[in-house]
Amino acid sequence: MERYCRQVFYYETDKMAIVHNSNYLRIFEEARLFFMEKIGIPYTKIEDAGILIPQVDAYVRYHQTLKYGDELCVDVHMTEFNGARMKYEYQIYRGSDKALIAEGFTSHCFIDEQTRMPVTLKKRMPDANDIMKANIG
Repeated sequence: MERYCRQVFYYETDKMAIVHNSNYLRIFEEARLFFMEKIGIPYTKIEDAGILIPQVDAYVRYHQTLKYGDELCVDVHMTEFNGARMKYEYQIYRGSDKALIAEGFTSHCFIDEQTRMPVTLKKRMPDANDIMKANIG
């Protein structure tokens, strides 16, 4: 899978001129959306089917810092998928020296937009379910 890369924005930094810890989950989300787009299942396609994908768990371990103007690159992998839940793992690197900056994971489930009840992609979107299963790892 292609790495997701971009520059660090000024607004993401804090008074110490480093990326604030709260932004790493946003970077994970950007990388996850990029991954889903690349495999042919953009979030909009799932939302158009009346399905929402809330985050149910998240973890970040920080190793080094990023600063304004640094290039960040994210490796993202879907490591678990059963049709009702999925888990992604992330590694964020600094582009200039390839240093590992942070790593972590997020877990998500699928719910019906109207009822907020759990749903499975296998029943609601069998084609998307098959694509997701094929992209685990």
